[in-house]
Amino acid sequence: MSQRGASELQGRLRRARRVAVLTGAGVSAESGVPTFRGTEGLWRQHRAEDLATPEAFRRDPKLVWEWYDWRRQLIAKCLPNPAHQAIAALERDAPEFLLITQNVDGLHRKAGSVRLVELHGNLWRVRCVRDERTMENFDVPLRQIPPRCECGAPLRPDVVWFGEALPAEALRRAFDAAESCEVFLVVGTSAVVQPAASLPMIAREHGAYVAEVNLEPTPLTSIAHESHHGKAGEILPRLLGFPSGRPGSDNFEFRNSNFAISPPDPHR
Repeated sequence: MSQRGASELQGRLRRARRVAVLTGAGVSAESGVPTFRGTEGLWRQHRAEDLATPEAFRRDPKLVWEWYDWRRQLIAKCLPNPAHQAIAALERDAPEFLLITQNVDGLHRKAGSVRLVELHGNLWRVRCVRDERTMENFDVPLRQIPPRCECGAPLRPDVVWFGEALPAEALRRAFDAAESCEVFLVVGTSAVVQPAASLPMIAREHGAYVAEVNLEPTPLTSIAHESHHGKAGEILPRLLGFPSGRPGSDNFEFRNSNFAISPPDPHR
């Protein structure tokens, strides 16, 4: 179904014990997070593809970190939007739930999501190049470029760069969720980047009800049980049954549930 008739999603979610959600850059874009692609990806005439690589970091870690520091300063000003908040509220109502995100901006966590895997890492974590230890770092701007670990070794962003493999444990959890869930919701992704693009297909093959919310049609549209096109922050709260779930509302109240989540704390 593609925006035809009444959505079955609420009823399916009400009955489901296992729910999975996949999100992409479209969700973050509605919070003002740049895509860092095309002209948005240019920084001092460097392309993102030329900076987000292990080779670039080995060659000039200061340059790479200056770019990431710039990105972090931009993203630090962004807040979760109603789509982020609706997904966080949905998590609280589902007995078994996994959010699988391709985004690195940390906005899902800021909205209150807990049960999630970040396939491409997180800009607000750093990793020691010597012992692989990870830690959070919310300094904006960074106090030192490049930052260093307590052991004296350089720290790198804990994100997946071009040419690197996705974290094995995150992939395992994502595929396990796709194979076992009863409802698989896809929000704000073009559904073309692998391996994430295969997850909704796998979910459908294993009997899950697949619903898509995206700004425009994708390769998944003809396969999903229902597909809704437009801004996720406007469509998703309504689909999930948040009567007050509109941009600018003070809170969300989940229909048929007894909880609400408050607006995000900008200082978290």
